[in-house]
Amino acid sequence: MNSQFIIFLVHLISTSIMVGVIWVIQLAHYPSFHFIDKDIYTSFQKFHMNKISLIVLPVMLVEITTGVILLNVDNYKSTFILIAFIILIIIWAITGVYFSSAHNKLVIGYQELIINQLVAMNWIRTLLWTLRMILLFCFIYYYNIDSN
Repeated sequence: MNSQFIIFLVHLISTSIMVGVIWVIQLAHYPSFHFIDKDIYTSFQKFHMNKISLIVLPVMLVEITTGVILLNVDNYKSTFILIAFIILIIIWAITGVYFSSAHNKLVIGYQELIINQLVAMNWIRTLLWTLRMILLFCFIYYYNIDSN
């Protein structure tokens, strides 16, 4: 197995992990914010932010690092990889600009409107991450990628 393929495989795995995480967040976790007792909501939100960061931050860092590397590997230069990377940059921008701010507002306390907006806006990240994974699998299929 060559090192370029290993980098691609790590990239694909990190993207796949994020797709799984984002779908759980979208369908179960964010909607459950409405059911947290209002008296402990601030503590819950701080807990959520600390713990979810332990899960997603390392995976996102691996995903973007391997994405940058793949952009510079001749055998992996393709429209699929380029578009998937651009989508990743968009996801990072949305996360940094919108989601960090929304979660910081929720640290103050329960806000129904902010949670509803989180759920609605998170569909964008959910669909973008899913599209990224599809593009990576298309790359494998169209370029007949294997470990050699």
